[in-house]
Amino acid sequence: MLYGYNLAVVNSPAEVLSSLAFPFLPAHLVPVCVSALQHIKAFYNATWFQRYGQGLGPAPLTLLYALTVSIFALGGLGGSLLVGVLVERYGRNGALSRSALLVLLAGGFMGFSREVASPEMVIIGRSITGIHSGICLSVVPLYLGEIAPKNLRGFLGLMPSIFICLGVFSAQVLGLPELLGKDRFWPLFLSVVVVPASLQLLLLHCFPESPRYLLIERNDVCGATKALQRFLGSPEVQDVIEEMQEEQRSLSSMEMASVWQLLRERSLRWQTLSVAVLNAGMQLSGIDAIWFYTNTIFENAGIPVSQIPYTTMGTGAIEVVAGLIGCFTIERVGRRPLIITGFCAMGVCSAGITISLLLQAALPWMRYVSVACVVGIIAGFCMGPAGVPFLMTAELFMQSHRPAAYIVGGSLNWLCNFTVGFIFPFLQMSAGAFCYLVFCGVCLLVALYVYLIIPETKNKTFMEISHIFATRRSVLSVPAQLIGMRKLDGYGTLESSSLEGSGSSLP
Repeated sequence: MLYGYNLAVVNSPAEVLSSLAFPFLPAHLVPVCVSALQHIKAFYNATWFQRYGQGLGPAPLTLLYALTVSIFALGGLGGSLLVGVLVERYGRNGALSRSALLVLLAGGFMGFSREVASPEMVIIGRSITGIHSGICLSVVPLYLGEIAPKNLRGFLGLMPSIFICLGVFSAQVLGLPELLGKDRFWPLFLSVVVVPASLQLLLLHCFPESPRYLLIERNDVCGATKALQRFLGSPEVQDVIEEMQEEQRSLSSMEMASVWQLLRERSLRWQTLSVAVLNAGMQLSGIDAIWFYTNTIFENAGIPVSQIPYTTMGTGAIEVVAGLIGCFTIERVGRRPLIITGFCAMGVCSAGITISLLLQAALPWMRYVSVACVVGIIAGFCMGPAGVPFLMTAELFMQSHRPAAYIVGGSLNWLCNFTVGFIFPFLQMSAGAFCYLVFCGVCLLVALYVYLIIPETKNKTFMEISHIFATRRSVLSVPAQLIGMRKLDGYGTLESSSLEGSGSSLP
């Protein structure tokens, strides 16, 4: 939730943002409140005048504010690189508890920045919240993926995306002029993140550590058993313990892999490539660009400028509803249909925006088509591509390689986020309405990759998923009785039953 709030808290829904003014804007950071934008820039200008006797020009002021926005993504990249060390040393729960302390520190920097007349404190606070988000965006789905029973892993795996949408929506609501969108409240608007962070610190102590971490990495069978009994609400956990011990035995000769080892591991190249494609595709799908241009589309549709903040808040509500639909259907329809449908819907709607922008001068009703396409892209994104990549990063790897996989996926996610925010304004200037065709192509290519390469992982154990990838089509051609005798690259013995209903389309 804090990730979504911090994405949304510094941007403006009521002002059409200049392409040149925000070259760093990572835009599915849904803009929230014109007053936050204006008041922070006014604070920067006034502070500069007090220090040097003259105000900032438009270009330096824009650059300073752009740094405030973009430093969040750079902090997120740094946080994602720390994930492997933190989860190995402190565990999943421990890493989350310690990262929450960063938010309390950041809230103090941003909350008292005006009192000490220091724009630097706002920027430092934003960078610290970025580090926290980079950590949590990987550790939360990792933790949930490890504690969830396989029949609920998809449902729990998409819960983070629901709370991200709720965080965005909360920032949109609190940023309205009637609430915290006034000049005197902007430090509070930025630092209100300390409230959910404090709740996180208190509540995490009520939950045990990941049983898989305790048993497989710490060899603590007793602790893992107690944790499982608390999570499952049943004393009968022996079957789950045995499944984890089987995985532990298969990994007995392997240590926790580094990122470099993961990238060099030939037996995991399809899983690694799949994580890279999903996480990069999530950001390169154009969702950032859509938010960048949403206000102009709404204004062209005839919505009064004064009402655009409330319309944007409505799109935030659509995010939440679409995310809930994905969350409650993923265990019924599976991962592949959600992510393929989501990316295809985004691709079609991106092409629709290009067509509507080109024709709306001749056909006035096409402006409403562009609004519908914006809603379609948002809904398609939140139903699948917003959350499934994080879930599948946990599902596609065994315990030894999972932290490294999250570092790879998280780093690509943040790098692509920053890259799109930097490049899109220039792409829009050079290509105009045709720039959305680039995102259309990316979405359709990712959907095609998922269709051809990634198998369905619903209701499968981590061992079964690893076996599906390890066999590929050349192994599937071997008679079943021989398949059961194969040794698969350190991942244990493959049972022929594990391949039934895999739905794999691996070449």
